Amino acid sequence: MNTKKFLPAIQKFLLIIIGNTIYASAVVMFLLPNNLMSGGTTGLGLFFQHQFHIPIAYFVGVFNVIMFLLGAWILGKTFAMTTLVSTFYYPICLDFLQRIPFLQNMTDDTLLAILFSGLMIGFGIGIVIRAGASTGGMDIPPLILNKKFGLSVSFMLYLFDFCILILQMSFSDKERILYGILLVIIYTWVLNKVLLTGKSQMQVKIVSKQYQEISEMITSQLDRSCTLLQAETGYLHLTSMVILTVISHRELPRLNQKVLELDPKAFMVINQVNEVRGRGFTLTKKYKNRKNNEEEFHVPGETL
Repeated sequence: MNTKKFLPAIQKFLLIIIGNTIYASAVVMFLLPNNLMSGGTTGLGLFFQHQFHIPIAYFVGVFNVIMFLLGAWILGKTFAMTTLVSTFYYPICLDFLQRIPFLQNMTDDTLLAILFSGLMIGFGIGIVIRAGASTGGMDIPPLILNKKFGLSVSFMLYLFDFCILILQMSFSDKERILYGILLVIIYTWVLNKVLLTGKSQMQVKIVSKQYQEISEMITSQLDRSCTLLQAETGYLHLTSMVILTVISHRELPRLNQKVLELDPKAFMVINQVNEVRGRGFTLTKKYKNRKNNEEEFHVPGETL
């Protein structure tokens, strides 16, 4: 049996488990003991627990199954497979963690509870989404509305969270409402950071008469590829070459130094891009022998 074929699936499964465990831990350690308000399925569960005395783990389990079946019917089998683990694991994990006395009431400081629960929830959900899966529950209705009516997923997520916070106003004071809004802001911010971590790179455009030397330096010394774009100046309408390359944050100071050594008058435009895919980033590097144009594999950093 070739284990390499199953390795990505195993890694994905483990990330989903880890993400949901962190999410459930935040609920048990900080949200429930401090009676905090929250959005999403957990916030809806808090409302039903308070109003109808339904244990939050049971409500979340039933609600997740209903949303899972609805999502599988409307969004398809592919969506169902990526959401299956979260749908059943999260409520089971939530119920299990609630039975561990050590995790109960970690702090009585409401602000600390808000901060740590926001960090953990955002981090946990971010791990699940980066694994290519969904946490299920209240993540599903916005996706359905997006498919059926073209409504913005992010806007609908905020709208549902706001409505769930309003439901919890029936048993919470004004201060708790403000804490709930703060919690949603914190875990949304952390979620966005987790999704972008490790993917952002620096895009650099260089305009210089020494473009040949600079492009050679980038490929041979930085071990990065570059593209030459033909351009025309706006004032004198002179033909010029623009070097386009993508490098990491750590490589930027070295590139800047090397370019200025070759051409102190070089014009550089530097900006951050959220994600880069392709050879040298998400795919294995390949090099071509310049003499016969054949593909060869080399150790990264080796001069060709």
